[in-house]
Amino acid sequence: MKALVLTEKPSVAREIARVLQCDAKHKGYFEGARYVVTWALGHLVTLAEPEDYAQKYKDWRLEDLPIMPERMKLKVIGRTSHQFGVVDKLMKRGDIGQLVIATDAGREGELVARWIMAKAGWRKPFKRLWISSQTDEAIRSGFANLKAGPDYNSLYDAAVCRAEADWLIGLNVSRALTCKFNAQLSAGRVQTPTLAMIVNRETEINEFVPVDYWTVRADFGDYFGDWRDQAGNGRIFDAARAAELAARVQGQRGVITAVKVAEKSEPAPLAYDLTELQRDANRRFGYSAQQTLSIVQDLYERHKLVTYPRTDSRYITADMVPTLPARLRGINVAPYAELVRPLLQKAPAPTKRFVNDGKVSDHHAIIPTEEPLRPGSLQADERNVHDLIVRRFIAVLYPPYRYEQITLTTVVNGETFHSRGKVMKDRGWRAAADRTAAEKEEAKDDAPPEQVLTGHRKGTRTKVQSCRAIKSKTRPPARYTEATLLTAMESPGKFIDDEELREAVKGSGLGTPATRAEIIEKLLRAAYVERHGKELVPTGKGIQLIKLVTPDLKSPELTARWEQHLTDIARGRAAKAEFMSGIRQNTVELVRSIARDNTTVYKPDNVSRTKCPVCGKFMLLVKARRGRMLVCPDRACGHRQPEKQDGLGFRSSKKASLVNQKLIAQYSDQGPLGTNLGELLEQALGGEDKGKKKK
Repeated sequence: MKALVLTEKPSVAREIARVLQCDAKHKGYFEGARYVVTWALGHLVTLAEPEDYAQKYKDWRLEDLPIMPERMKLKVIGRTSHQFGVVDKLMKRGDIGQLVIATDAGREGELVARWIMAKAGWRKPFKRLWISSQTDEAIRSGFANLKAGPDYNSLYDAAVCRAEADWLIGLNVSRALTCKFNAQLSAGRVQTPTLAMIVNRETEINEFVPVDYWTVRADFGDYFGDWRDQAGNGRIFDAARAAELAARVQGQRGVITAVKVAEKSEPAPLAYDLTELQRDANRRFGYSAQQTLSIVQDLYERHKLVTYPRTDSRYITADMVPTLPARLRGINVAPYAELVRPLLQKAPAPTKRFVNDGKVSDHHAIIPTEEPLRPGSLQADERNVHDLIVRRFIAVLYPPYRYEQITLTTVVNGETFHSRGKVMKDRGWRAAADRTAAEKEEAKDDAPPEQVLTGHRKGTRTKVQSCRAIKSKTRPPARYTEATLLTAMESPGKFIDDEELREAVKGSGLGTPATRAEIIEKLLRAAYVERHGKELVPTGKGIQLIKLVTPDLKSPELTARWEQHLTDIARGRAAKAEFMSGIRQNTVELVRSIARDNTTVYKPDNVSRTKCPVCGKFMLLVKARRGRMLVCPDRACGHRQPEKQDGLGFRSSKKASLVNQKLIAQYSDQGPLGTNLGELLEQALGGEDKGKKKK
């Protein structure tokens, strides 16, 4: 009997097939003496649509909500049904006696495989390949140590709960909003509280009133000091007082009343998890979270240079320590050779700060594999992200950064001035990773700047060479970038009022490292948020949506509690039924709050001056994948068209309108006026493909 190996992508299937010596290539699978290797194309099976339960649900009506099937059905995804057919036939072959799940080793990967198994009716034994890198050695070792498939039932339960919860809440709330306000609106258990954070930040910025303040700096010749009051505050909100203080110490003599020298040690930042990597890549290269995920996924799957990326851990386990020399040898090439050489002179001995079995659940931190690095094989963006990972890995194995912190206190005419300096003793890990270190030393606005302060002693008299009052303004909070939004999604505690819950959701957050990038992209695709450079700015549509939804759905409290419950289910500490019961109850309440209790009015802010050629309403201007589109605001009409067209186009002139009406009548027998009518009319008016047969 042979074992059927199910991977998530064709590229992974090819590599596993090569290692397992499955050399016979067939349509949709590889075959060898012991194994048959096939693949999904991401998800091949998904949750059924409402109309799959009852035809009446094809039309969106408020009175039909909430839609809550007693038992959720599965359906094959149409566009990839051909590959499901291949997998289905292989699962039914008489010589296949066992299945090996080799999809991504995580919650979504488990769901991909289990739903295929459920839809195909798999009843035979199955095992789980659980590996954290795609190197040949990792694959061989993984197949030599396959895990029992049922051991991951709890992970599958959590995945199903996540999918069904998103279906119930996202679908019902989105339909309720769309029907209630006759506008294309959508909401979800993670995307809506994330949007709320962006909108609330924008509100804080808009309501912020800047205030002038002054700081006073004295120049003592070989050093300078910043004034502080007895409480340590350096801001003065009275211009006259600041000017008077500066004038009072100008040219006066003072004395150094305190010199403090403290030995400081700063350990290296921890290795990367996915969220921290996305943050750094956004800060340094402007990459979106989704872009970074795609790049690191290629480094993992195609180049085999890094370990599994969709991880929330920044640690490794003790049994990985013996593999560190081989990983270092793999990156012992320019530009890292000089940094790696000292680490290879003796066996690395990382501290418990990096090696912590208790802080590794499904996967350890993202680190290099043993695969030899060939920098020339990587594209520029791949080199950038790989460089972050490699330098951070090297840095973790280096000693701490050590320095002396020197602070001076100088008193002039009873006023106190503070100075701060630093003397480096051992560059330590900063020699390896100064480009990728987290900016831990970003000074606060009021912190004295660093300077060289050596040779100064307590009691030394000095003179103020010059003193000036420096005017500044208080600043509003910064808009979110993807880097700072990922931080807020990961740790939403400060947005939660309930102290007990705030403590409980530590480590849960909004979404997971694997899903946060897609949540941000959803907000952008739905035109709730726009990118302005690195900043994420809510649109009028996004701001209005937050006013329309119930407080529960836009608060991170409920979502964080759900995410924590999902984590508990995955670890076998909570029951699936209890979670889904709560989700169903919340769905009813959320729909009721929109359908019955909401009296807010939605006013689109993207109304164009072009009238719909079908119903005459002014159309909405929206961004689409193929450019900007004009969309009729009346869902019953559904007409849409490109913003600009050749020939007569779709202008609202009388002549164009008459021609458009004739064309509509001409093609009305081709089906309802819907998504593809704009393309049809564009083709007709533009004179393209006139000789082709009408569709």
